[in-house]
Amino acid sequence: MKHRWLSWLAALGTGVALAAQPQMLNGLMVIVDQDVITYKDVMSLVGPTMEVLYKTYADQPEVLRQKIEQAKQDGIEQLVERKLILHEFDHAGFKLPESLVDDRVKKTIQEKFGGDRAALTKTLQSKGTTYEAYRRDIREDFIIGAMRLKNLGYIGSEIVISPHKIEKYYAEHLDEFKIKDQVKLRAIMINGKPKRSDESARELAQEIETKLDEGASFSLMASVYSEDTYRSRGGDRGSVERTDLRPELAQAAFGLKPGQRSGIIAVGDTFWILLVEDVKSNYIKTLPEVRSAIEGTLQAQEQSRLQKEWIDQLKKKSFINYF
Repeated sequence: MKHRWLSWLAALGTGVALAAQPQMLNGLMVIVDQDVITYKDVMSLVGPTMEVLYKTYADQPEVLRQKIEQAKQDGIEQLVERKLILHEFDHAGFKLPESLVDDRVKKTIQEKFGGDRAALTKTLQSKGTTYEAYRRDIREDFIIGAMRLKNLGYIGSEIVISPHKIEKYYAEHLDEFKIKDQVKLRAIMINGKPKRSDESARELAQEIETKLDEGASFSLMASVYSEDTYRSRGGDRGSVERTDLRPELAQAAFGLKPGQRSGIIAVGDTFWILLVEDVKSNYIKTLPEVRSAIEGTLQAQEQSRLQKEWIDQLKKKSFINYF
């Protein structure tokens, strides 16, 4: 299982298949000062991503090839940045107390393995790695986190974004905040075949409709009778757009006003009763509604910019050769 993605790569075509050949795995990809990054290093990092890409784009070979190539390049850059930061730590003469690493390892073992180091070791062996490599990775993660904090001097949420920048972003990205027609919807769904005949299903739906006409709570009826995954929520489906619903349901739902209920709607072997609680026509979210989201976006952009500047400075001081 741990190398299943290699066989997947081999099935994608000549260009990628070559990358999966065993003799290539230890081939050099990058030299960073005196350290090397091999193809195996890259594939170990991006392997899980490769699995997701294969499952997602298996029927689109060319798209899959492009996505894999991008993932590989992203992985290479992540590893290069990692080497650069670790080198900067060493060149600066910093020292990391090993007790901090030991404490972090113990905490991880306690949280993930109930304090059982043997269980950790067994898990690592199943992944083709060792306790020593695991501890080294934790040590390096510790150093990289500390170096980023030292050199960038903040965490993302501490970056101050001016109101003017937020307002400017909002004005320039109005399309991002457009909301299509929506209805806040509750629904009761009754299954027909194969659970019961269509006639029996419709009769049950009619009984529910009668109870609703007599004043029964829609959410209560949904929690008792609805046979879909929203039953536990009283049939509450939240705010939905037309495209979120089957055409028959969309036509009925978007023809109702707030507080109105549909009749029985047959959709294939199912029967539905809908309740519209609110209607929102096409509109653009206001600045107060999206201010926090915009601020988070701009903080992330600024964090990426400062991170890139720092890494570019480290690259200028280092020897890097890509193969």
